Amino acid sequence: MTDVGSVGPEGDPEVSDPPLDSAPAEAGPDTIVAEDLLEEDLLEEDAAPPVESPYDRPGQWFVVHTQSGYEKKVKQNLEARTQSMNMEGRIHEVVIPMEDVIDFKGGKKVVVQKKMFPGYLLVRCELDDDSWYVIRNTPGVTGFVGQGTKPSPLPRRDVEVFLSVKPEGEEALVKKGRPRLEYEQGETVRVREGPFADFSGEIIEINADQLKVKVLVNIFGRETPVELEFSQVAKL
Repeated sequence: MTDVGSVGPEGDPEVSDPPLDSAPAEAGPDTIVAEDLLEEDLLEEDAAPPVESPYDRPGQWFVVHTQSGYEKKVKQNLEARTQSMNMEGRIHEVVIPMEDVIDFKGGKKVVVQKKMFPGYLLVRCELDDDSWYVIRNTPGVTGFVGQGTKPSPLPRRDVEVFLSVKPEGEEALVKKGRPRLEYEQGETVRVREGPFADFSGEIIEINADQLKVKVLVNIFGRETPVELEFSQVAKL
């Protein structure tokens, strides 16, 4: 006969307490722990919403060449023509690609916005004969960019780079958000002031922290590195 333990005063079996040194049951693979749920909820709350890509908007993106220096005026002309000719359903968006650039004014480093591609616009449209005619005959437009007779739409990667879609991840965001310098190594610049004014030379070193560059200047037939402040040089 199986021993079920002693019987209490009411006739019910007594249940003995578990031994003090007994270990708690381990959580199995299907066991849901409250801490895990809380951590998942926090991760979901902290997760950033997905970034919309301009490539996924209706239509395709094309590069349009304009008269340099008149990009803003051409953009206004094209938007006005699109509205007056009832082409809003096929010509959706006109953009001047911009980027953050580190510039130096009064000896101080400032971040300014400059045109990424002077002389070019990005146009998102449903390209057919009618929309092509409206865009191509807008004052200031000199043509589409692309090989052959038919313009080529931009691939996703180029659209997202030109329109500054930030990649995922904190490190990528920092890298993407860092403005570029106005000058680049290997670029030829003109000296604006000082004993070497009006000389030109190639930048061989950039010190962004001290706001200085080293320029290889040809002095009396010999190339000599000269250290100059950013404010002392200018683009050619």
